[in-house]
Amino acid sequence: MKVVWLTLFLALPALVLNPGTLLAEESPSAQTPPTPSADSIPIDETTFIEHIYQFDKDAIVAQFGEPARKNDYHRPGTDELMASVWQYHYINTGLDGAYYQTTELDFVGDRVVLVVFMNHDGNDDATMHQQVVPGL
Repeated sequence: MKVVWLTLFLALPALVLNPGTLLAEESPSAQTPPTPSADSIPIDETTFIEHIYQFDKDAIVAQFGEPARKNDYHRPGTDELMASVWQYHYINTGLDGAYYQTTELDFVGDRVVLVVFMNHDGNDDATMHQQVVPGL
């Protein structure tokens, strides 16, 4: 019971001194970031993740150029493209403002379905492989 009273006692000054703050935080329009223009893809990681899904491959290539690495995955026995994995270098910033070394965009069809930020060059050889010997 003392914990409840202590919590209320600590929260009461915030409600009295800044009553509009809590209402603004609950309002969805107050938290909505500005929508980027149709031809501009944001580079900071949070806004990038929120908006990259509305852009197709052509718009991404128009802003960032061709990817540094591109892998296409086709349906076996056909030329039908199932998915693509593109990697770009130094196009996105983290929360601290530093650039990620690699941003990977995974596509199904013409749309991004997954974004991965990496602090390495994205090369499979860059990952550390460790051999496990039984009995040691």
